[in-house]
Amino acid sequence: MPFPAFSARCSVPEFSAGERAGSELPIDQQEQALSACFKDVYNGSQKPARILLPVRNLQFWIDSNILLVLKDAPFNKRDAQLVPAAGSCADCAKRTGHNKLLFGDDLGRQGDRCTDPTCYQAKVSAHVVQTVAARPELVQISTAYGGQKEGSPVLPRNKYTAIRDDTPKSKDEAKRPEFKACKFTGEAIITEGSDVGTIQKVCSNPSCPVHHPKQITSRDEKWKAEQEKQRREQAIANATGLRVLAAVSDAVPVRLMKRDLLFVLEKLTSLMDENRLTTLARQHDIPQKRDEGGVAKTFAAFLRRSDEGTLSRLLVETAILLAASRTNPGTVLRDAAAAYRVDTEAITAKVKQEFAAKERTKKTAKGTDNPAKKTAA
Repeated sequence: MPFPAFSARCSVPEFSAGERAGSELPIDQQEQALSACFKDVYNGSQKPARILLPVRNLQFWIDSNILLVLKDAPFNKRDAQLVPAAGSCADCAKRTGHNKLLFGDDLGRQGDRCTDPTCYQAKVSAHVVQTVAARPELVQISTAYGGQKEGSPVLPRNKYTAIRDDTPKSKDEAKRPEFKACKFTGEAIITEGSDVGTIQKVCSNPSCPVHHPKQITSRDEKWKAEQEKQRREQAIANATGLRVLAAVSDAVPVRLMKRDLLFVLEKLTSLMDENRLTTLARQHDIPQKRDEGGVAKTFAAFLRRSDEGTLSRLLVETAILLAASRTNPGTVLRDAAAAYRVDTEAITAKVKQEFAAKERTKKTAKGTDNPAKKTAA
């Protein structure tokens, strides 16, 4: 029988998109969707604990595994002979456009969708076989990286360059290999990985000087140097941001009672993604262990043990991180620094000095190693 949360279509505005999508699935697929709603977490005991995941996880699972967008299908949706037992998609009762009682007239931006992934994949496989037979000159490729299987005609992602059809957004982007054509450019069909059955322009010739250069040019070196510069600047910005966050946290006074602070924090941290929650945990040296149920459970235990001062600081930090996830992080930090009178310029200068000192140490170490190698030679 359908699981309770999805047992009927609901018209209440607050009812989530994931729950509405779940209620529209056939019963056997609702049972699969139910499994996608939970995650098993091992906390040292033999039997794992089941944690209910956010509704967005269910919506993503449904979109990826059940409600497949027909306009993106690589095969001819009106071909009744592609898989004779399935017939044409146009006449199929399993597409959302056919069942307007469940899905309504408004199909949204994605349009008509298939609710039978097994049938859909069977048609994709049949389409691949049919296309390869009709066009044996097509290169067969995979979207996954790795080694080439012995005897397999399928090239892994690291053995070809996919040529992009879209227009470059800048002059520098136009110089990248994927935006260039060459005399070896040809069509390929994806037979493994994602987007199976679609046709892609590629260069798979290992001797191509455009897409598979043998030597690193000075232009490549310049590009690498620029990438390294950007990574360094981002690392400085990240470190500075964390220092400013810590300085703002230190300036937060104790105001609310512990029960109030704990209540607000538990509600706010439940809205944070795992990456930001991990950042917050590291700021307060909260150790993480796999058998403790993940960062959310460890962090919740830390909150319950904390005093009012720590909870007050965490409250401000959490508000900053949540706001930064929805708007410009630099603006949020500047506003917080101004409110708590934190000298961001001094912090930025100190972080840059530390990074410069680390780079000098690395260069000194390299200079020490080179003479030793020459002497040994």
